[in-house]
Amino acid sequence: MKFQIRRQTELYLLAIVVALSMFLTAMNPKFLTLENLFDLLRNNSFLGIVTLGELVVLISGGIDVSFTATATVAQYVMGVLISRTMVNSVLLAFLIPVPIGLALGAINGCLVYYTRVNPVIITISTLNFYYGVLMFVSKGTWIYKFPPAFREFAKLKLFTLMSSKGIPFGISIFTLSWVILGIITFFLLKYLPIGRKIYAVGGNLEAARRAGFNIFRIQLFVYCYIGLLAGVGGFVHAELNQMIQPNAIVGMELDVIAAAILGGASVFGGVGTVWGTFLGVLLIAIIKNGLILMKASAYWHEVIMGSIIVLAASISAYQRKLQIRKEKGRFAEEQLF
Repeated sequence: MKFQIRRQTELYLLAIVVALSMFLTAMNPKFLTLENLFDLLRNNSFLGIVTLGELVVLISGGIDVSFTATATVAQYVMGVLISRTMVNSVLLAFLIPVPIGLALGAINGCLVYYTRVNPVIITISTLNFYYGVLMFVSKGTWIYKFPPAFREFAKLKLFTLMSSKGIPFGISIFTLSWVILGIITFFLLKYLPIGRKIYAVGGNLEAARRAGFNIFRIQLFVYCYIGLLAGVGGFVHAELNQMIQPNAIVGMELDVIAAAILGGASVFGGVGTVWGTFLGVLLIAIIKNGLILMKASAYWHEVIMGSIIVLAASISAYQRKLQIRKEKGRFAEEQLF
């Protein structure tokens, strides 16, 4: 039954994405062009990468809203180090934010397990702590002087085409990174033992505990995973913008949570797929792109994102209610016979 519900959610979401794309193309023919679609995927690589981490946390029955501060701290430390030393190595730059994200994620995992306080409260607290310390230390200073290799890496594409105006475009290296991380997350959840344990803990924490699962290790893993992806996302965000602003990422929590829930991840845990999450990110990206093409006010973006979260959470709660009702009915039938 869970499979059917997830499948229906993804099919409905795919139909909405197609219908919305056709509507926006009718409004503006530029929307459904390869150039615009490749740009849309590239510009939303950060959103796609961190949403994969949020998906894993939601499946485990938790939630993390501190990943934006984690990504900001990770990319800022990277920015300070490479701009002051001017070490001309993209690999070295990439290796700086990843362990920082991993460490901050581990702190979240330990706090959630040992304090037993709701993860929303814990991660809101760490969001404010990480971000507050960063703003105090950095004084809000922007970083925009990077080594040549760091600047050139942002132009790397899987292949290059030419537009009618002679402008090169193609699938960005960051879109490819998003796809690769999506495949890794899919195999982790589908085929590795830790993936099945994450679904089990999110589906019924007490049953998983009685079955002998190590809850601490599982929760530590999911918060480390989103921390790691936040570190990768921080690197990608800095590359895409070619500057680091301490206040550029914090505030994007709604987009990420909306994309994950829209994709079928349940706020109650135990449910969610990578394919659904990809469609959720795509829908958010198309809505934002459509609003820009139609020159809608920026205030409408927040109104629409808030409305989407309320609608998606309501659908998730309704699906859970139906599932519980059917399980109770099946249990009553088994007792009767």
